[in-house]
Amino acid sequence: MKLTIEKNDTNITGILEGRLDTAASTQFAIDMEELMENADKHIVLNCEKMEFISSSGLRIFLSLRKKTISQGGDVTIKGAIPAVKQVFAITGFTALFKFED
Repeated sequence: MKLTIEKNDTNITGILEGRLDTAASTQFAIDMEELMENADKHIVLNCEKMEFISSSGLRIFLSLRKKTISQGGDVTIKGAIPAVKQVFAITGFTALFKFED
């Protein structure tokens, strides 16, 4: 899993590439720290190149969502492929996040 972070004045974007499985989740949680530190902003998680997400990855997304809520920010998931979006739907997480195509 590769995470690239881009910032501008109004939001911060995390571009995710690859598989966010259990093996990658520990390093991904570390890589997400910069997003966590900006939880007061609008955070976009660009998932156009993300191939898979496991329950460990969902837990990290949920942690980011909780932190943004507590600090006045928000999270949008952009461009999730159908297989990834289906995992969010099965777990009920589609009700917790904003999605954009």
